[in-house]
Amino acid sequence: MVARLRTEQAARDPEDGTLAAGVWLRLRREAEEAYAKAPQLGALFVDSILNWDSFEGAFFRRVAVRLENHVVGLPTLLDAFERAVRSDPAIAAAAGADVVAVVERDPACERLIEPVLYFKGFHAIQTHRLAHWLWGRGERDFALYLQSRSSEVFQTDIHPAAPFGAGIFLDHATGLVVGETAVVDDDVSLLQNVTLGGTGKQAHDRHPKVRSGVIVGAGAKILGNIEIGAGARVAAGAVVLQPVPPGATVAGIPAKIMKAPSTEPERGERIDEVLASLSYVSFDYSI
Repeated sequence: MVARLRTEQAARDPEDGTLAAGVWLRLRREAEEAYAKAPQLGALFVDSILNWDSFEGAFFRRVAVRLENHVVGLPTLLDAFERAVRSDPAIAAAAGADVVAVVERDPACERLIEPVLYFKGFHAIQTHRLAHWLWGRGERDFALYLQSRSSEVFQTDIHPAAPFGAGIFLDHATGLVVGETAVVDDDVSLLQNVTLGGTGKQAHDRHPKVRSGVIVGAGAKILGNIEIGAGARVAAGAVVLQPVPPGATVAGIPAKIMKAPSTEPERGERIDEVLASLSYVSFDYSI
């Protein structure tokens, strides 16, 4: 899909073949098609997508509308998003990779418009990207407010200090907890009720480092300053207390290595395919 999106945009504008531009081209087309099929939702499609001239403007608006309340209004949130992307264009590029990641990995999602308009996991990670930028600029109260507001609206609790890479997929998102010193690299998928937390026995740098391409199953707990190697798989319900080698599959309480493939899984592997492979793992939940 990534290559196709870039090709579509380049055919229209050879000067701009970026992922975000390709995403925007397809997203507008999907919004126009959706409007034709569901005119009763026309205001949603127009306000969130068709009234805008860029991908970042559209996702700013949609996420900000979900976050606004009587304490922090829409203009303040939109201004913060705009300041963030002017300062760091990588934020918009990461959001483009995030939305593509959802369509690539989620078998329930067939259109880019779905995560942009409806999926709280996509909205939660964009809120966190803004909070992380604010945290880095010293606007810590605003960042912490967004963390709290995201917890209220999207049911995720991600500390603003934690850096996330691009191509992040938060499937369902509900119950996700990420600690202050955690690190999440590119192309990571985290399902519901995942915790990247501390053990309570460490200070300072005390949270997990999740490397590129990792998939963490629903309800898994990864605790302590440990590394989950690139391409690793953490089964649902696992409690991981030790480092996981690249490409390994771990399961159980405490988690043990069940499979250590010699090659790293391909990027873009769908969640249902991964879960199907994990279903054959021999789980051991004895403590």
